[in-house]
Amino acid sequence: MNAKDNVIASLVAVLGTELPADKIAELLEVPKSSKLGDYAFPTFSLAKVRRQAPPLIAQSLVAAIDQTGYEQVVATGAYVNFFLDKSAFAQDILTTVLTAGEHYGDSDLGAGGNVPIDMSSPNIAKPMSMGHLRSTVIGNSLAKIYSKIGYHPYKINYLGDWGTQFGKLIVAYHKWGSEAEIKADPIGNLLKYYVRFHKEAETDPALDDEGRLWFKKLEDGDPEATHLWEWFRGLSLAEFNKIYQRLGVEFDSDNGEAYYNDKMDPVVQELTDKHLLQESQGAQIVDLTAEGLTPALIKRSDGATLYITRDLAAAIDRYNKFHFAKSLYVVGSEQTEHFKQLKAVLEKMGHTWAQDIVHVPFGLITKDGKKLSTRKGNVVLLDKVLDDAVDLAKAQIAAKNPDLANADQVAHQVGVGAVIFHDLKNDRLDSFDFSLQEVVRFEGETGPYVQYTNARAQSILRKAGTKLDLTTSKLALTDPQAWDVLKYLADFPNIIKRAATEYEPSVVAKFALRLAKAFNKYYANSKILVADDELNARLALVSAVSQVLQAALDLLGVQAPAEM
Repeated sequence: MNAKDNVIASLVAVLGTELPADKIAELLEVPKSSKLGDYAFPTFSLAKVRRQAPPLIAQSLVAAIDQTGYEQVVATGAYVNFFLDKSAFAQDILTTVLTAGEHYGDSDLGAGGNVPIDMSSPNIAKPMSMGHLRSTVIGNSLAKIYSKIGYHPYKINYLGDWGTQFGKLIVAYHKWGSEAEIKADPIGNLLKYYVRFHKEAETDPALDDEGRLWFKKLEDGDPEATHLWEWFRGLSLAEFNKIYQRLGVEFDSDNGEAYYNDKMDPVVQELTDKHLLQESQGAQIVDLTAEGLTPALIKRSDGATLYITRDLAAAIDRYNKFHFAKSLYVVGSEQTEHFKQLKAVLEKMGHTWAQDIVHVPFGLITKDGKKLSTRKGNVVLLDKVLDDAVDLAKAQIAAKNPDLANADQVAHQVGVGAVIFHDLKNDRLDSFDFSLQEVVRFEGETGPYVQYTNARAQSILRKAGTKLDLTTSKLALTDPQAWDVLKYLADFPNIIKRAATEYEPSVVAKFALRLAKAFNKYYANSKILVADDELNARLALVSAVSQVLQAALDLLGVQAPAEM
């Protein structure tokens, strides 16, 4: 039983049937300052029942509570404030953290359930831009978080390798491209053709018709269209994988939209058999008026399928493969309506598991306040951003620690980690403007700050040169400067569960920043390497901080160098 559970139990013992434990847990607060206690229970909700003023209720509760195991329990206005036994708490938390090691915070909440995660999913024949970063790193972090609490995540890079845009690209290649250009700079030139197509189409609408015609040829298995598509796809995937390797992201599948090309007919047939398809202006739709949604367009008037047709096939295929506990789609907020349609159509088809599909939306990364757009040529290449981030990290490391042996490796860990951390520290739904200079700083709310804090802790442990004694009696720590650090360490398992429940990696990133700040404050105000009775306990605290910071960074997909 953790400290919060102990407080709840103490209150249950004196409140009886007046308030159930879950309601007490909901009301329980953590004061902003430790001077006001470690937990505070407001008594306002009892005022009507007891017909007493809240301060009087607080005093009567304090008189009735068994204070064994607490430093003190006091009434402050309408609140009952609990001060934990710091020495006993330190012994318990440090023993728990260091004994569990890398498994601290593990749980079996997921009970082995499968969780496919649709993530990253760039379009082939286009470079990976900063616009692809969010889905990639949010999905990767969620996979790590869900694995930590007992699920089996399955990461799917659902490549955008099908659709009308490939008809457009084939037209552009025929008109303005060459094999020599493609071989010289595959992705750069494919992007150039794509951007030119859309610019030319503004004054020549017939180009769009040509694009649709070539995509129809591709769907029908035309040899030339298929050859070009396979060529573009192979070149793109090779380039993508170089960037994924830099980000430390791996996938369990890169089956894209094309994989479902031969799996859509059974879906359309099922919709027909269940009398869900209607004709509208020559197209085939599912009416979602009753659900308050626009119609789901299943087939165009020319018979071509659409994005939702493939997504229906993909959802059914994933359920048949995984019988998932949850199926996550880490896709931008602008697709919210699409996923509402997807779930609504599946539910109309009688697939009750559709309720376990979760769209995990996110906001935009902007540049100078403007949305990134490949079509308009306003694109910030992800590979270039990572290069620049590593160079900035290298310059700062050279200034701070010129003799660092593995400086290039650490610069990569810091630079790439800074970009990932900056993305994940932002609330998922928020949009933000990207400034590399702000991201790769060793001070402030950045990834390098957290990494540097861990490296500082590792340095202290190396200087100490002694082996920790993990017996409980050797971990009693009374230093008041350590108190906030200990409470953060104790909260880590709850942080992981909250991040999973809210599909929100920023919960972990913000926790890492708070723990790093608390530890640095402790470091600045306490002499750690002093040979006294609490030296072992202080080193245990340093070791626990390093361990939990590394675990938090790992859940974000960020590496933690031992020296910086």
